[in-house]
Amino acid sequence: MYMLPYAHVNNTGLTNLFDELERNIFGESGRRTTVFNTDIKDEGDHYVLQAELPGFQKEDLDLDVKDGILTISATHTQENEENKDNYVCRERRYGSFQRSFNLENIQEDNISAAYDNGVLELILPKKEAVLPQSRKIAIQ
Repeated sequence: MYMLPYAHVNNTGLTNLFDELERNIFGESGRRTTVFNTDIKDEGDHYVLQAELPGFQKEDLDLDVKDGILTISATHTQENEENKDNYVCRERRYGSFQRSFNLENIQEDNISAAYDNGVLELILPKKEAVLPQSRKIAIQ
């Protein structure tokens, strides 16, 4: 059996506590999104991970694999800092967004990625299932 590559590797207990506190103070309309949405499909011999990253350029994205963990990072830089006080409403966020995924049972060296129209798509090939080997034992 394969482990799906979408287990979060973050300490979500503390994150959930702060998210709940923020919702209680500001409500849902004032809630900041610190992660991006992903969909993961099982295509038989591989998974397809699609991450929504609208407004980012390919150069803003970083994919890193270390110790069986895939980390997707995206960074927006502030545009025109001198005009920040002229905004009446500012909902677009600037800063870093990051999410990590477990790569257990994934062929890390064969992961491929493409970015098009605000969607990052990764192909995550599954490792071949290792079947237990049997052998004959001679009876003496």
